[in-house]
Amino acid sequence: MLIPFRRRNAPDRGPLPDVGEDVRIYAIGDIHGRDDLFAELLDRIAQDEADRPPLPRLLILLGDLVDRGPQSAQVVERAMAMARSKENVRFLKGNHEEVFIAAARGSAQAVRFFRRLGGIQTLASYGLTPHNSSAMSDTALAQWMLNHIPRDAVDFLDDFTDMLPVGGYLFVHAGVRPRIALEAQKPADLRWIRGDFLNHRRSFGRMIVHGHSITEEVDIQPNRIGIDTGAFASGKLTAIGLEKDRRWFLHTGIGKV
Repeated sequence: MLIPFRRRNAPDRGPLPDVGEDVRIYAIGDIHGRDDLFAELLDRIAQDEADRPPLPRLLILLGDLVDRGPQSAQVVERAMAMARSKENVRFLKGNHEEVFIAAARGSAQAVRFFRRLGGIQTLASYGLTPHNSSAMSDTALAQWMLNHIPRDAVDFLDDFTDMLPVGGYLFVHAGVRPRIALEAQKPADLRWIRGDFLNHRRSFGRMIVHGHSITEEVDIQPNRIGIDTGAFASGKLTAIGLEKDRRWFLHTGIGKV
């Protein structure tokens, strides 16, 4: 289990980026199998919208919907229902989706990694107890996943995109590789990168909004904003709201700041 760490927020320098459209954006950080928090945060977003002038809404999920928490299947089903609705929702692929998809398509090698990433909790949400999954070989577990994880759920997760630019912002799961053009970024970096991205102090060309790396509070830096507040363990799921050159944050259990 990853332990949230503190990172001192840097002071803002210069004007904030602009989303550049007549749209209100809400981006949600890593949900990790906490459907209870997902539902609560969606309610908070609806309440926040009701307090603001009407605008078209874009909702972005930054990836890592699954693993670690107890309700991954329910999170995926809720996200699929949102995709089937008329809501304007975009989904970004995280490293946990990448491994889950490979395991659910029968890769024993991926299953070995999936177990270490909190996949046992995901399997429990699909009906396989931790005791039974722990007793199965990687090959047997891969076959179980192939037979029991709904194909439409796996295909849905595999359709997630890797990054989404909007105005002066770029939304991505993990981050970007410094000194590489945004259009030349590799999926592996967009889903997995940590240190090289987190420690980079210069501009990436756009303000990066990301999850993946857990902090106790929202991590605001001059070139990026991290909103993974470790919901699976902390109970604090975070969203950023953006409109023109304004930004604000919503959290489960706390409200807005």
